[in-house]
Amino acid sequence: MIGVLVAQPWLALVPAAVFLGLYRLSGRRLAGGTAVTWSLYAFYEYAMRRRWLCSGECNIRVDLLLLYPFLLLISIAAAVTAILAIVRHKRRLP
Repeated sequence: MIGVLVAQPWLALVPAAVFLGLYRLSGRRLAGGTAVTWSLYAFYEYAMRRRWLCSGECNIRVDLLLLYPFLLLISIAAAVTAILAIVRHKRRLP
């Protein structure tokens, strides 16, 4: 997984689109914020790949030890809250 997002940063836009969809369906700001976070990560990873943010040796990526757990936790929290909001909303409909 790590190598895929580093090698092809545009793939980080896939979860961004999913969370944008969850935001539109649920209205939960956490899902919208997670979509923005994934989009920013995609740009960050693209900038690292183009060597805009690092000079020379970018192979040792200690930053990923913080970024990936953060992305995982915020994604899980956003998915759970958005899905619960969607389910609750559907239960209220007659």
